[in-house]
Amino acid sequence: MPIPSDIDRRTLLGGVVAVTAATTISASSDAQSATLSLKGKSILITGSSSGFGYDGALHYARAGAKVIASMRNLPRAEADTLKAAAAKEKLDISIIEIDVTSDEQVTKGVAEAERLAGGALDVLINNAGVGYAGPIELQDMEATKLIFDTNVYGPHRMARAVLPAMRKAKRGLIFNISSQLGRVIVPSAGHYSPTKFALEAMSEAMAYELVPHNIEVCVIQPGGYPTKVWVNRNVLAKELKGRITEDQAAAYPALVSRMGLEDGSGRSADPMDVPRAIGEIIAMPAGTRPLRKAVHPGPKPQEAINKVSAETQVAMLGNTPFGPWIKAVHD
Repeated sequence: MPIPSDIDRRTLLGGVVAVTAATTISASSDAQSATLSLKGKSILITGSSSGFGYDGALHYARAGAKVIASMRNLPRAEADTLKAAAAKEKLDISIIEIDVTSDEQVTKGVAEAERLAGGALDVLINNAGVGYAGPIELQDMEATKLIFDTNVYGPHRMARAVLPAMRKAKRGLIFNISSQLGRVIVPSAGHYSPTKFALEAMSEAMAYELVPHNIEVCVIQPGGYPTKVWVNRNVLAKELKGRITEDQAAAYPALVSRMGLEDGSGRSADPMDVPRAIGEIIAMPAGTRPLRKAVHPGPKPQEAINKVSAETQVAMLGNTPFGPWIKAVHD
């Protein structure tokens, strides 16, 4: 099928602009929960047991959204805590079970989320993720398969599950939570950067391909935050450390000695930065949302790479049949 040469993102998505243009976006992050309006939005979040997912579920619901918060291994204490918080504030939060590494749970969970939403979801937030530590050579196949299954295949499963209804509705927004390390690389983080680089590429390809369907994709690139991700990372890193050989450990003594001991201490940035940024982007008029958003009060080294990447994409493909899609995403 030939690619139409007259695709314009703002024209394609213009029908939604009038509906969302009046949405209030606070100039102050501290006051955003009181001024942001996400009324009428249905939002499905993965990895809602802690961190950005847990905080986000409450934040979006306080702004009026219908939130479907998913997590794995139900029942669990975190689900009870979130349920109690929602009940106390009379927030519209439903909790469902989704392990993003399970085809069956993704299919069943998304179907339930769409039932609760009364149709196609407005927003999917792919937040679930895991991390490891240690040199790449020491990442055995057990660790490698788990991190790719969670950080790459998980968001892919979720997108494939929500997109049929979104395409039929001709609207939708998918957030993929990447990282600064999805653009820059720090040694001894295992396959964390490789998975986030893959997620970045997959997200950008989807953003182009979904332009004709009025569906947007946004990559969130957080810096380091003091969330439970460090606790979970250490558990996995210690398990991996227990499986490596003496010869492997001797090859990287300094790096192996740190595996399972990095607790994220010294990081004081407010994890609410990420839900606030996502809330602001949801509230933006369709067709004006960014492909990528770096989030952190400190340095954002990935922004320079984001800029060069966008310029390169437009220069390479802007005058090809794909040009309208590329320009629609990067304009």
